[in-house]
Amino acid sequence: MRAISRLATPCTPGYAFPRMTAISALVEGTTSFPPPPAPPSPATERTPFAFIGERLWLDFVNSDSARSLDALRDFETLTVWLQAATLLDTERALGMRRRAREQPTGAAAALVDARRVRTALRSLAERGAGMNLGEQVRYEALGEINRVLGRSAGTRRVERRGDGTYARAFVPVGDAFAGLMIPIVESAADALILGELPRVRRCADIRCARVFYDGTKNGRRRWCDMATCGNRAKAARHRQKLRAPAD
Repeated sequence: MRAISRLATPCTPGYAFPRMTAISALVEGTTSFPPPPAPPSPATERTPFAFIGERLWLDFVNSDSARSLDALRDFETLTVWLQAATLLDTERALGMRRRAREQPTGAAAALVDARRVRTALRSLAERGAGMNLGEQVRYEALGEINRVLGRSAGTRRVERRGDGTYARAFVPVGDAFAGLMIPIVESAADALILGELPRVRRCADIRCARVFYDGTKNGRRRWCDMATCGNRAKAARHRQKLRAPAD
């Protein structure tokens, strides 16, 4: 009976005991339960997405990587990506999910629009630095950037993050869906304005489609991430050296 009374005791708000834990308590006659888990902090919360592009727009291009969850699989995963990229805080993400349930047509249109933006930005990342074809790619990307910027109204402000750092934010007015891509296309616009395209690379691993900004002094960075593609290439070179004497 004491165990049953324990179950009736008010719990920490927002926390529900796992079903198996409650059942085990009744069977074993225990009266203690594990403490509620602490909410994950932004610094430690795990995310299925990789942010190795060094620029927001490149991270968005990489969000279709086969090694991670495609951010544009559905509107929910897009919201998760925007949170992971710190473009939406928890309150706004909940608001976008609620709006998506209330306006499914608007959410579907926003997802289509995000896919269109990502396609244009991938072309810009991979071919935008060229002379002939690159000029056409830059022109098309610029049109896409201005299309998104021109249709959205909102307020830009600086916000303090949970870890104490600061970031620029765009708070849309009116159509909330229309403002989702604003920070991303602004990042791509910065790349054009600052002349960064010659430093944008595609990973040297032919199996990897990730792109990144090469900020190294000598401009010779080859791998999107040394922990994955870089180490794989290093291991392959090592195996080749071990086989060399036998050949």
